[in-house]
Amino acid sequence: MKRKVISILLAATMAMSLTVCASAAEETETEAATEVATEAGSEAEGETEATSGKAAEDITVAGVVFQEDQFMRLMQKGYEAAAEDYGVNLMTSNTNNDQAKEADLINTYVTQGIDGIAIAPLNETSSMQALETAYDAGLEIAVGNTKLADAPFVCGGYTSDNYNLGELTGQKAKEFIENELGGEARVAIIQFKSQLPDQSEARTNGFLDQIKDMPGVEIVADQDAWLQDDAVQVVSDILTANEADGGVDIIWAANDGGTIGATMAVKNAGKAGETFVFGTDAAEQQAAFLKSDDNILQCVTGQDPFTIGYNTMEVLIKTIMGEKGEYGKEVIVPGVVLSRDDVDSITAFEEDLAEKMGN
Repeated sequence: MKRKVISILLAATMAMSLTVCASAAEETETEAATEVATEAGSEAEGETEATSGKAAEDITVAGVVFQEDQFMRLMQKGYEAAAEDYGVNLMTSNTNNDQAKEADLINTYVTQGIDGIAIAPLNETSSMQALETAYDAGLEIAVGNTKLADAPFVCGGYTSDNYNLGELTGQKAKEFIENELGGEARVAIIQFKSQLPDQSEARTNGFLDQIKDMPGVEIVADQDAWLQDDAVQVVSDILTANEADGGVDIIWAANDGGTIGATMAVKNAGKAGETFVFGTDAAEQQAAFLKSDDNILQCVTGQDPFTIGYNTMEVLIKTIMGEKGEYGKEVIVPGVVLSRDDVDSITAFEEDLAEKMGN
């Protein structure tokens, strides 16, 4: 807002000073100044039409993710593809699940004077505060993979419907329990609530809402383990702890690392055919697990991180170029259900993924 007010005052001052002279050339300059003032006034009133911005070769932007997994690698690939398509300069970074590192990185970009940041933030509150400060310093901000709540300074946001991700997998799990387990199941939940509580809770609620009213279903564990290696250990411990009470029939994991780790833990424990995994996120490894003869992983609901990354970077670049859109707007990128009983869909997914990854 400060930037817009300054632009309006400067344009108005130019218009007033130029009216003092009466020559034809000076009148032309006055008309041009008036046009500038009019454009600035329109922007202040919230117009969304294209305005003059920077040329692509003069633009430098950052693309930030928060951990090393296939989801975030695909999101970064999306950043890179958009930057290449528009011909802008791109810097990429990973905050490695470190809130302090994220804040330092944002401050560094402000100091460097780059034009904008496309980011998957760690926290819907504290991250947004740091990003708003960067916006006030002159950077444009676009956000991916998180829900926007009262963030009018963000030039665009793209994310999944986290409740729906859990909901779709929950529907498949309910069918499986009814058709394969006689309506009874001991279920373990693997979350990431201490990392991203809002996202984790939404996905978990989406899943649980599909099975919570089934009389034969019991939730026997609910723990955090969002990284693959951690999930292998946590799920192994859950399987051991429940052995004497009838074991675990279903494990649902809320993210990429949890899904892969849970599948590996079941296989390592020799529980294939006894314990079945349902999960979230889709990549090469989940697709391979779904095709495996071990019959452990049954279904995942995958996001589209490449599209989330591409669209987040694209709206950032367009805004910097002068194509102003609707600030604070969030767009949902639909997910996709991959199930063991639909091999053709899994194969199509693998082919599309290989193309996006450049394989």
